[in-house]
Amino acid sequence: MKPQLQHKIKMALAAVSISLLTFSCSKWDEFKKYKEGGEIIYTGKADSVKFLSGNERIKISAMLKADPKITRMKILWNSGKDSVMYDINMATDPRLFERVFPLEEGIKNFTIYTYDADGNSSVAVNAVGQVYGPRYINSLSNRVVSGAAVLGANTEVEWLPIDLSAGPIATEITYQSTTGEKTIRVPIDEDKTVFSDLASSAVSLTYRTLYLPQATSIDTFYTAPVQVGISKEVTSQYLSNTKVPFETSVRGDRWGIPKDWITNATVLNFTQSPGVKFGGVDYWFGGPQLAMEAGWSTDNMTTITNGKIYQTVNLPAGVYTLEMDIPDCTQNGNFYTVAAAGTTIPDIENIASSLGYAKTSLTGTHKISFTLTSAQQVSLGFVGNLENKGCCDGTFWRISAVRLKQRPLD
Repeated sequence: MKPQLQHKIKMALAAVSISLLTFSCSKWDEFKKYKEGGEIIYTGKADSVKFLSGNERIKISAMLKADPKITRMKILWNSGKDSVMYDINMATDPRLFERVFPLEEGIKNFTIYTYDADGNSSVAVNAVGQVYGPRYINSLSNRVVSGAAVLGANTEVEWLPIDLSAGPIATEITYQSTTGEKTIRVPIDEDKTVFSDLASSAVSLTYRTLYLPQATSIDTFYTAPVQVGISKEVTSQYLSNTKVPFETSVRGDRWGIPKDWITNATVLNFTQSPGVKFGGVDYWFGGPQLAMEAGWSTDNMTTITNGKIYQTVNLPAGVYTLEMDIPDCTQNGNFYTVAAAGTTIPDIENIASSLGYAKTSLTGTHKISFTLTSAQQVSLGFVGNLENKGCCDGTFWRISAVRLKQRPLD
């Protein structure tokens, strides 16, 4: 390289170095105007900061930097108006810093600093957390029981679905077992809970629903307990002759008159011979079953108008469910299951005066419910209109079982 060119390059590099030095000094002098106490010293800041929700309290979880100078942590909220301070010993305390402190309900914006013994702080760390409390608790809904009943050796509790968006996680049931009071926890998506150790004297159970508003919440929230009466089958205590094979007091070739049930004259619509009528029990098609039928003949299966089959009983106060199983029927019948005060059941046109009733003209298990606030005489049974449409058509229904269940008043 020529000496003249080398000289020019050296002169250019020197000029750049002088400019950089001048610029650096200028910037440092400008920075020094803002630090009267000399060089700024920062302690190591908290890392991986999380706030975990609780019930009128909150938990901070943070990793501490490997800085032996750290002696304290300060957490501020409400724009710095409120705060808590914790001492830290880096020689003995774990690196994972966790503390729980009380706080009012709401969403909070936190600022976190660490300090050394001389009061030098870290840079600020910002985080958001939420606290739950009475407002949240008052918004919670208990899961709904659709029924609780003793069925043989087991007790079954049936649940309605619940909205999962608010965070329900389980349901607790408390009841008197054969060994004393017992609490079981069942999954929130379980639609039926079954247990076999209910005390014979138990008439109710209580339950409550558990909530976690966030998966990391440190507290579980509970709804207020709800008491539910347990239905127990009392069929044999109050009713007689309630399932296949139904007994008859009088029997013909196919039809009979049911024992222990009251039947009105229009039910006895099958004429076996002059002056001899039967009805109410059918021995064919899986019988003997409770039954009414009209049709398929113009002579010996006449139309039934307000045909009635029922029993009259004295019942104590309680909430009752009358169930029946209908294995077979025509769907164009006009047939009702009824519970009525007194010694009879009403005609169909007056059925609205009953304690409880439902149209039960389809196959399957059907039920009606009614409530007695005091002991009362009640008639339980069935009323129907069945038309004889001629030799090739008609209407009928059959019942294979009747059940009565009772639970205490709410």
